[in-house]
Amino acid sequence: MKQLADLDWDTWQARDPATLVFVIRAGKILLIHKKTGLGKGKINGPGGKVEPGENPEEGAVRECQEELGITVSNLEYCGQHRFQFVDGYSIHVWVYRTSEFTGVPTETEEARPLWVSLDEIPYEQMWEDDKIWLPMLLRGERFTSRWIFDGDKMLDYELKPDTSTA
Repeated sequence: MKQLADLDWDTWQARDPATLVFVIRAGKILLIHKKTGLGKGKINGPGGKVEPGENPEEGAVRECQEELGITVSNLEYCGQHRFQFVDGYSIHVWVYRTSEFTGVPTETEEARPLWVSLDEIPYEQMWEDDKIWLPMLLRGERFTSRWIFDGDKMLDYELKPDTSTA
């Protein structure tokens, strides 16, 4: 499994449902330096696994509370990623953006907050796919994608605009 064509995407099921949230305010984006779990050591948006009984939006709000001590609101759905890793792990990620939150982004055991100018996003410290799709999110475009990764290395992908109304 090194290419998208190697998988039957019609029957594909992710091991974990998860979320990503990007808070954008005053020309800056709130990112995190991830301290635990998948992507440890990388810079990303806050988010994580959706718990049983939660919908993705509820999971996104809870993860931002756990990772940064903030409560996000008025989440705008941006897209979905389907990640398959060659070691067998898979994750389905719902992506949101917002400018609204209460609280002060605070470092936790899981993450250290980082406000970054939109024109200085540190893509070289992020997952390899982020530089491909994050600009779409920043432009307000919706997307749907499929990715194949071997550890940190991206092997293949498909990124499409999502023109449906969610």
